[in-house]
Amino acid sequence: MSFIRNHPVASFFVLAYVLAWAGIPFGSFFAPGALIAALVVVSLTEGLAGLKSIGARMIRWRVRWIWYVVAIAVPLLVHFVTIGINQALGAPAPGSGQFTPWYGIAIVIGMNIVNPTGGPFSEEPSFRGYAQPRLQANRTPLAATAIMAAAITGWHLPLFFISSFGLQPFEALTTVAVTFWYAWLFNHAAGSVLITLIAHATEGSINTEDLWPAGVDATRETWLYVAVWCAVAVVLLIGSRRFWTSPAPAEAVEPRHQTNVTETVS
Repeated sequence: MSFIRNHPVASFFVLAYVLAWAGIPFGSFFAPGALIAALVVVSLTEGLAGLKSIGARMIRWRVRWIWYVVAIAVPLLVHFVTIGINQALGAPAPGSGQFTPWYGIAIVIGMNIVNPTGGPFSEEPSFRGYAQPRLQANRTPLAATAIMAAAITGWHLPLFFISSFGLQPFEALTTVAVTFWYAWLFNHAAGSVLITLIAHATEGSINTEDLWPAGVDATRETWLYVAVWCAVAVVLLIGSRRFWTSPAPAEAVEPRHQTNVTETVS
């Protein structure tokens, strides 16, 4: 208990790893482990006040309308740019029947937002709602997000080596890139987890690999998707240099943690 109280974020990540990775012997991955870990650690260290803080970020909807647009538009744009580049490099145009109508995409996004066993609902309240505000209370957003990127990518590692998930190790670069994207969005949207939850659900609602049969075109699409997300992260890092190296916005930090300057996740 002493270690948990002195190093709550480190304790959260350790427990998140243990719970999620517990499914590996069964060829699975327990994504809700991240949310359970956050709820357990915050209950032990901050009690009801900490739980209310996470809950408040989950329903923080009073943000500028532009952030709702950005949360949906950027992931969709990444998908469409990836498809366009793949076609320009020789992939055949997908048939119109392969695309879900707009209302179908909206339904899938909505289901991903509320699905308690899915990645968005499990990860956003825990990673952005709990860890990010505490890490950047005494760090710049750049330093805090670099720690987050390493820890979150490590947490996802089994997905890239369990064949049933169909992912390749190099796709871990996407996890690093989107961690910077979600951090940028979270901080600009007044620390709203709802906004990053919408963005995460949108990103995961379309699988462009399914537009082509297994082969050269599908493999190239996977590489392109990684590259486009990395490009987005680079643009955000270069274009928002002042944001990354300045103190995080007050709405996106937990003030009670600003005096705990010794906490690390290692």
